[in-house]
Amino acid sequence: MQEWIGVCGEQQLAEGAFQVVWDGDTAIAVFRTAEGWFAVEDVCTHDGAELAGGPVHGCVVECPRHGARFDLRTGEALCAPAYTPIAVFPVKIEAGVVYTRDDR
Repeated sequence: MQEWIGVCGEQQLAEGAFQVVWDGDTAIAVFRTAEGWFAVEDVCTHDGAELAGGPVHGCVVECPRHGARFDLRTGEALCAPAYTPIAVFPVKIEAGVVYTRDDR
């Protein structure tokens, strides 16, 4: 299993913001929402665009390129043009630091 990757300090990322980190060759977008912290692979399964920077509504991120929407909790593709889910990753907070990892 992969090691945990430090993302940022818990207080450094405001609600509604995101941070992208790399675990090897995998870009992971970590989002802080009113519902909590979520980490997903930073790639739209429709065409490979980055999801980070797209609008976030609750626990849903919208691809800024073509409008596909994904549930940050489950990775489920919620509307066309994407039909394949995105990968979701664990998030933990220890001693005020946010961590994630590609645990596939």
